[in-house]
Amino acid sequence: MKREYPNAPLPGVGAVILEGGRVVVVKRGTPPRQGEWSIPGGVLELGETLRAAAVREALEETGLTVEPGEILGVYDRIVRDPEGRIRFHYVLVDFLCRRVSGELSAGHDAADARWVTDQELVKLKMAKETEELLRKVLREARG
Repeated sequence: MKREYPNAPLPGVGAVILEGGRVVVVKRGTPPRQGEWSIPGGVLELGETLRAAAVREALEETGLTVEPGEILGVYDRIVRDPEGRIRFHYVLVDFLCRRVSGELSAGHDAADARWVTDQELVKLKMAKETEELLRKVLREARG
């Protein structure tokens, strides 16, 4: 199914990788939101489970092998073009993940990848919903 101007919503996943009071963010190298920071993730492949997709996408975009834990939420990402037509429509399931192995490096369709703290989030251009989720995860991790 085509991603741009799809006939139906596409299922996808996000991997919120938390470690030591920091989370991983990637700079998107492709639309939607190209050039903005986001959670590593992408579209589910045929025959793939949601958790397997989170593991695959994290590895492809960050070089990290992760273990998905709890589901943090299910989110709609609908992007319209200037004429109001739906250009992108994703239904995303975000997982809290822990690093099993690997060193952070941008890969696949990520232009950059970083570990960031709560204070560093404000400096990065990202969707409001993404920033709110990451702040919540970091706040809860602090106790």
